[in-house]
Amino acid sequence: MSKFHSYIASASKIISTYSGGKPLAIHIKAFFAADKKFGSKDRRAIASACYCHFRAGLAFKKNTVEEKIIAGLFLCEHKSNELLKSFRSDLDGQVGLSISEKMALSNIGPTAIFPFSDELGGDIDAAAFSLSFLQQPGIYLRIRPGRKKTVLDKLKAASTAHELISDECILLENNIAADKILMIDKEVVVQDLNSQKVLDQLEKEPAFLTATLKIASWDCCAASGGKSILLFDRLKGKVQLTVSDIRENILLNLRTRLGRAGININRSFVTDLSVPSQLPEAEKFSIIICDAPCTGSGTWSRTPEQLYFFDKKLIADYAGRQKNIVSNSIPYLNKGGLFFYITCSVFKKENEEVTAFIQEKFHLQLVQMEYLKGYEHAADTMFVAVFRNI
Repeated sequence: MSKFHSYIASASKIISTYSGGKPLAIHIKAFFAADKKFGSKDRRAIASACYCHFRAGLAFKKNTVEEKIIAGLFLCEHKSNELLKSFRSDLDGQVGLSISEKMALSNIGPTAIFPFSDELGGDIDAAAFSLSFLQQPGIYLRIRPGRKKTVLDKLKAASTAHELISDECILLENNIAADKILMIDKEVVVQDLNSQKVLDQLEKEPAFLTATLKIASWDCCAASGGKSILLFDRLKGKVQLTVSDIRENILLNLRTRLGRAGININRSFVTDLSVPSQLPEAEKFSIIICDAPCTGSGTWSRTPEQLYFFDKKLIADYAGRQKNIVSNSIPYLNKGGLFFYITCSVFKKENEEVTAFIQEKFHLQLVQMEYLKGYEHAADTMFVAVFRNI
């Protein structure tokens, strides 16, 4: 058996034993841990074959696993690929064609890759978003205030290729281990391009930017704490921060991360906001960040296995939960305060429809509503709606 047949056989075994319950990366890692005969180059080739299968697999549902791998490699690669060449030299010879030409040769259209276009938000380009699944997004870093020179000097000293997107945003290649060069959370935050933009409305709010006292803020679905760090930096540390999430282990990791970032937490507590909150009725906040649990569909180009196994019925389930969460958090918003509703979803039910629900139920002023389109920048697609309690 040639090494390329071995690659296909190993990738097929990984795929056939994977059911989508955990991240594909973890499943692949466990496979290689159990079979240590593969070198680093072998592991990269096999993992790439697996991801190509899931990136394009829905478009070739009736094909064999091997055929889906080959079809995915042809669509996702842009230069000659050894594995593709070994099995289909004819396709490898055409791998440099434009994506539209390769799609035509494959006899598929964009909606075959992403078959849920009827659920997309109105501002999403269905074809462009669908094609984004054929490309791995980049790794973005946000430079923390006052750290730009240090960060750029370290990258230069390490001869690390990078692109400075803005004064505080850096794009790295996917194979670069940033934590080996930079102090994560202290000097930079690993944060997608559009995640860095979800609080941009604050730049138009002088009352918050020039505040002399700390601003009472609640990150109510705090998760890993990226938005909390962003808020702290945007407001130059003038934040009295409360964080909550559904599980204590999430908050434990969050407290560790914020400590590493040099951020004090006013308090943290476990709560399930899909049911009425445990907060005292008198407690109010001038900023509430609701980065709501969602399908995560705007990030699936990083984790295409989630697209492959997605059940459309989950959209309505998430939307119902989101409406409960905003209903149980908005009552704690001060007059004049801002409520940030954020998802990494592209689905209308989770975004525009929840926004309309908030306006109808709470009569808040809608200040901003937009999709941050990651498919235009090899990044995640985010949705943000900002409300003011008038």
